[in-house]
Amino acid sequence: MTSKKALDALNRLMSGNAEYLKANVAEGDISPDLRERLCDEGQEPYAIVVTCSDSRVVPEDIFMCGLGELFVIRVAGNVIGQTQAASVLYAIEHLGAPLVMVLGHTHCGAVGAVLEGHAEDALRPLCDPIKNAIGNVCDPERASALNAMAATEELRRIASIASMERRGELLVIPALYRIDSGRVELLVEDCV
Repeated sequence: MTSKKALDALNRLMSGNAEYLKANVAEGDISPDLRERLCDEGQEPYAIVVTCSDSRVVPEDIFMCGLGELFVIRVAGNVIGQTQAASVLYAIEHLGAPLVMVLGHTHCGAVGAVLEGHAEDALRPLCDPIKNAIGNVCDPERASALNAMAATEELRRIASIASMERRGELLVIPALYRIDSGRVELLVEDCV
């Protein structure tokens, strides 16, 4: 059974995305008072979002969040390497975030590069995990979803994350952001 805290965090993200779908401007709190409070008291993000570096994918806006609400880890193709995994563990263990969302997106350039066979040596750390995730899939949207699901499973292979998720203290879920509509879709049927 997933903790109420993790489910509340997920509901908060998805409610924020519903607001975003109707908004013309982001409304997260970035006030001087909040900046000062976060400096003095530290951060307590309610969710960790691992997502792509794509400039069209901005979790703070997508979920209508202000400063201190999300711990965001961005890397092209939202792949999980050592530094991304360590960043997730830091946010779980030191900041107490009960939710990890791996947020893939449609029209992903890194996924597209793999589908088109562009895997120069410098891109291997990004392309190899994506290749492994998508296999022979040729549909870019399906490939992006499979890539987010594979990154989620990579995080679940970390013993402490797996243990916390089994005990219901942590929820780790994949999702897909649709660039054209702004909608976030969970890539799980039942997240509890």
